Amino acid sequence: MSEVTLKKLAGMLQLSISTVSRALKDHPDISIETKTKVKELSVLLDYEPNTFAINLRSNHCKEFGIIVPTITNDFYQSFISSLENEVRQYGYSLIILQSGDDPIIELANLKLCKQNRMAGIFVSITSKTTDINNFLKLDEHHIPVIFFDKVPSFEACNKVCVADEAAADMAAKELMLKKKKNILSIFGNPELLITQKRLKSFEDTVSGYGLSTQLYIHYALSSDEAREITMNSFKKVIKPDAIFCMTDEILMGVMKAIQQLELRTPQDVGVIAISDGFKPTLYYPEITYIETSGFKLAKLAFARMLACLGGSSYAQELRIESIVVSGGSL
Repeated sequence: MSEVTLKKLAGMLQLSISTVSRALKDHPDISIETKTKVKELSVLLDYEPNTFAINLRSNHCKEFGIIVPTITNDFYQSFISSLENEVRQYGYSLIILQSGDDPIIELANLKLCKQNRMAGIFVSITSKTTDINNFLKLDEHHIPVIFFDKVPSFEACNKVCVADEAAADMAAKELMLKKKKNILSIFGNPELLITQKRLKSFEDTVSGYGLSTQLYIHYALSSDEAREITMNSFKKVIKPDAIFCMTDEILMGVMKAIQQLELRTPQDVGVIAISDGFKPTLYYPEITYIETSGFKLAKLAFARMLACLGGSSYAQELRIESIVVSGGSL
């Protein structure tokens, strides 16, 4: 069956294309009788407007693009779900693209968003993204970009983040209050700004207590790496009495190692994580964590996007506050 177009509807009704178009839009100059005929035929033939052509003519789209390293991450799933609810209330839809943590794919996704004249773009950059000029150039095309979670160090851009320093500070304080002496601290990719911020804050807080606490700093890019680090740490003479996990992915690897070693929490080793909140509830006792909510971050990101669409032209870095959620792992 051939595609139903405005031209086809107009020919069947013996009307001009502009009359049919205005009738579908309830234009006041078109009679009720004509509107009824046009709408009835469009429903009968299952007519769908060509949104791409509309976007080309109006240079405006009712879709937002979101680019994330992966959608399998709990934090991103929470962010996407919350963001989708927000944009729908304003008549927009969401196009989700994965970069696979590859800057080449990220750039291809960005070009796709530009070609389709997205109303705006939300992006969590890859761990290897160092040049954000292509993102910044979208301002020339009036396409706002909101960086979230994994954001560039470049200051003059719109960023919404978790309060990374505060989250790490809270985790360190919880460990100090429990008087932990040998802390295995596993962080994410050291090249990322989020890791650098959390590491510095964590170290500063621990040293500020003036206790004879030993920090064993490691970096893990996957849950498997976190598991290996944990397994090897318990082969040493001085074993950790607590483990800090910077992400949910690291927490999963750590807990797998703890189970393999048949250790108990908190009797044999305490565990604390920075988390979106779901993974800590999968263990018994539940893991104490510092909440970094993708749900809340999405609401803040969309509020900033609306401000940009409304004409706000200055760059802002906004943050959501974290809270301690106590489990039984410390």
